[in-house]
Formats: sequence, structure tokens, C-alpha cells
Amino acid sequence: MTLEGFSAPVTWKTSRRSLSLSRPLIMGILNLTPDSFSDGGLCSDPDRAFEKALQMEEDGADIIDIGGESTRPGAAEVTADEELRRIIPVIERLAGRLKCAISVDTWKSSVAGSALSAGAEIINDISGFNFDPLMAGLAAASGAGVVLMHTRGRPENMQQDTSYDDLMTEITASLRASLATAREAGVSDECIAIDPGIGFGKSVSGNLELVRRLAELSGFGLPVLVGPSRKSFIGTVLGRKRTDDRLYGTAAVVALSVSHGASILRVHDVRAMRDVADMAHAVMHG
Repeated sequence: MTLEGFSAPVTWKTSRRSLSLSRPLIMGILNLTPDSFSDGGLCSDPDRAFEKALQMEEDGADIIDIGGESTRPGAAEVTADEELRRIIPVIERLAGRLKCAISVDTWKSSVAGSALSAGAEIINDISGFNFDPLMAGLAAASGAGVVLMHTRGRPENMQQDTSYDDLMTEITASLRASLATAREAGVSDECIAIDPGIGFGKSVSGNLELVRRLAELSGFGLPVLVGPSRKSFIGTVLGRKRTDDRLYGTAAVVALSVSHGASILRVHDVRAMRDVADMAHAVMHG
């Protein structure tokens, strides 16, 4: 994948609006789970989740990404009913208050459909439309924005095989396949963003290589989302076991990702990463 003939997208379309890509978009993470790797249990209470989302919007989030199932390495799958129980009341409440977009972090079409009806407008699918054969059709029919991510295996086993003959070749091939599935179902390119899947089926060295070679994904001509926030490769490199000690490491990866073409940054620490992304963008583009 090269940059030849590359035309940077200027907007990302969702079912409710077009999001400008004139500066990096910040996607704030709102996990309504008891077991997410960094913030599990912190927002399990709906009132606390509601207040956290409002604070993230005030801090500069363009999107709030709401998830009801942990996808950390080794996480067990939860039922669609449990996922819906966790997220739908919060999405319904936030849909009437937030000005920013709401994204649902799920690979299940039944969960995504209910979330869209409740007020979400983006589907963030870690499987790149590979786990649920109905997801692509749902995305097309709804007009939702979609994030197609690369992963290898499912969360419970994805870290068991992290070796690649050529990391970026395999990632781009997988993303091309996901993109073909989306297009065949009728999803418009203007609704699609891609995510190389930092931390999903990659080693520490693989994650570092991915960030270093991120610009190679620009050849897709689609917005690129990067989600490095507080992840274990940062902790390994810096010797930071506590996830909340990885702010500066995350900031470095966010800045480098923006300089290499990332349009969307999925983060926990919205206020800090808003500044980091905006400053990196200003240096690159004036």
C-alpha cells in the first residue's frame, strides 16, 4: 500500500451527520463493563456513566464510544442480552443530552441494531464484519458510520499467535477483505473508517511497527482510527504496570499517529489527548 493517488477524506458520514476531519477526531471510551483492562467497573453504574460521558464531551470529545463487552486479551464473551442491559439505558439517556456523536462498540448485529435505535450513529466492530454475518447488512440499511478493525482470533485467544511474516501486508489484506464485505452489502465508503487494531493479536514489537508504518494505510483513502490508549505495549516499553501510569506513553503514540495520518483517536483521557492531537496536527499542517 503506497501513497500514490491518495486523496485524504474530508468528512466521515454517520447515520445522523457528517463529521469534519479538518482536525483529528477524539473518540472517548465509555466502558460499561466490570472487566475492561483499564477502567473495568468504573462506569458500571448508569448515573456515573452518564456523568462521565458529559464530562468527556466538555473535555473535547467528538464521539463517545459505548461498550458493554470487554475485548481485552483473554476476555470471555458475554451474551447479547447482557450487553444490551448494560448499554441501552445509558445510550437512550445520553442521546437526548449529548451534542457529539455516539458510537456503539460491539460485533453483534442485534446489539448494534438496538443501540442505533436508541440513539447511536456509529458501529465500532472489532471484527471488521467477520464475527457476525448480519452486521454488514445492518450497517448498510441504517447508514451508520462504521469502524472496520483488524484482529486475529477472538479476545479470548487473540494473543496466542502474534507472529506475522509481514505485519502490514497481512493487516492491509484483512482490511481489504472487510472493506469488500461492507461494500458488497451496500455500505458507502463515505461511512467507513479503518482501524489496524493496536493490541489485538499483536506483540509489543508488532504494535510499535504498526505505529511506525501507519502512513501505509493512507492508501485506502479512508479515515484511519487508532486506539493505543493505556495499552499493555506502552506499559511494557516504559515499565508502567498500572494502566493509569501510561498517560505520557499514550500521548507519544497519539502524537505520532496523527503525524502518520490518523484521523480518529480512541482514548480514555479525553482532555489531555485533545491537546496532544490538536498540537500534533498543528505542527504537521500549520
